[in-house]
Amino acid sequence: MSVTICQSMGFVVSALGIGGIIASTCMDQWSTQDLYNNPVTAVFNYQGLWRTCVRESSGFTECRGYFTILGLPAMFQAVRALMIVGIVLGILGLLVCIFALKCIRIGSMEDTAKANMTLTSGIMFIVAGLCAITGVSVFANMLVTNFWMSTTNMYQGMQNVQNRYTFGSALFVGWVAGGLALVGGIMMCLACKGLIPEESRYKAVSYNASGRNISYRTGPYKVGSGYEADPKTRKGAGYEEAPRNEDVRRSYPAKYDYV
Repeated sequence: MSVTICQSMGFVVSALGIGGIIASTCMDQWSTQDLYNNPVTAVFNYQGLWRTCVRESSGFTECRGYFTILGLPAMFQAVRALMIVGIVLGILGLLVCIFALKCIRIGSMEDTAKANMTLTSGIMFIVAGLCAITGVSVFANMLVTNFWMSTTNMYQGMQNVQNRYTFGSALFVGWVAGGLALVGGIMMCLACKGLIPEESRYKAVSYNASGRNISYRTGPYKVGSGYEADPKTRKGAGYEEAPRNEDVRRSYPAKYDYV
């Protein structure tokens, strides 16, 4: 029962995390204009991964997409790639996890197969969460660097060089969603251990004591030397030796004295 609960909770938490990663990637508020020194403004700028928007004081908002790829910074494109990889892995993990749930029986699927599918989906969720957290952290590092560079230029009298941008709401959504996907993946990996049958965990080989079940009969034992003829058929408890060649007896007198 506890394994089923752990697996179901891992699926729900991971699904929430993947949904949050998708929402964070589609949001436009990755960076918002800092209004600390100018709280009253007629124009408010904010940017996302796919477009930049301008909101006027009248409430009118205009957004313009990035129509170029080569003109964007390399780190910006890396953030895009990380978020897309996280979404793809998360969706694949959800599809695998649905068929791996213990409460869902599909045909004659064994528990071992469900355990392997659960482990696979858990690893996918963990990688998806790490991709999302890494992508959001890289973008946040870019914002911090640009913010302090803008602040330095502002204190040097270059106030009209560029606007300062700070963290947007999409960054916090991405951090939380990546953490949920990571926790859900860990729960799925823990549930995998409980799905493995007991007989497949501990495979032992049973050995029978030979002294109790097997009885041996003692009798004369003959060591082959390569010079003697084949023995006759078996009679009684031992073997009868075949007549030996006289030339062999002369060559090895000490060996055949016991006959």
